[in-house]
Amino acid sequence: MKPDTHPNYQPVVFQDQSSDFAFLTKSTMSSQETIQWEDGNEYPLIKVEISSHSHPFYTGKQKTIDAGGRVDKFRRRYGK
Repeated sequence: MKPDTHPNYQPVVFQDQSSDFAFLTKSTMSSQETIQWEDGNEYPLIKVEISSHSHPFYTGKQKTIDAGGRVDKFRRRYGK
């Protein structure tokens, strides 16, 4: 194998901005910001807008979309 072809995985903290939820995992991403984690070590901090902790699919708090209105609008527009 060629040397230096694989990415460098390092521990990184991802923080959900909408729910203030954070988790530590390995990633190839890096950041200038750091955060002190529960184990006392500092890790790079990656801020995300949505994660499994705040996404409606995972939380079960999905919004009902007015699909009937969209279907009627489609039928009016295309004559069906």
